[in-house]
Amino acid sequence: MNAKENFPTDDPSPKFWRQMDRLWSDAFEIRTLGYGTAPFENFVNADYQAVGHTLLSMRGKHRRLIELGSGLGVVAIMADRLGFEAVGIEIEPELVDYANQLAKDYQSKAKFYCGSFVPDEYCFESDEREHLTHSKTDSEAAYDQVGEQLADFDLVYAYPWPDEHDFFDKLIQQCGHPNTTLMTYDEEFGVRF
Repeated sequence: MNAKENFPTDDPSPKFWRQMDRLWSDAFEIRTLGYGTAPFENFVNADYQAVGHTLLSMRGKHRRLIELGSGLGVVAIMADRLGFEAVGIEIEPELVDYANQLAKDYQSKAKFYCGSFVPDEYCFESDEREHLTHSKTDSEAAYDQVGEQLADFDLVYAYPWPDEHDFFDKLIQQCGHPNTTLMTYDEEFGVRF
């Protein structure tokens, strides 16, 4: 069976988008309530509608998504609901708890794991850690919990800080599969590959 046979290519029902709209609202409310607390210090909401429609266009081209720095897990939940196998890695335990609860609330099989999204085998350049002002890398990698490696996913989603795009590119080059696609969201440029 080829990838196109695994995923429907038609647009989900209006009911699906209404559910996703509620998910986005719930995530925004959680973020608002948590504003100013440590777990939400480096958390920013993406344009979930733009990301959701991009995921829709990628069905049949990709099968497995991992969300790096998954926060509340909205992208992985959407991906799962659109037919992808999806997981997320987040370093803040409280956000992982919220993400797993949202997945349950929205009947998603997406799973979320606490730890660093940087694989142990990633080779940092001499001063690279110093320039990662927002992404925390001082925790154990979560891939043992996931039971898979970054290279096992054909689609990687991240919302890098403006000065961290090169880091994510190098991360995928070093630890991803040669056919892995890095999909990012950027407030200025939107969804990019």
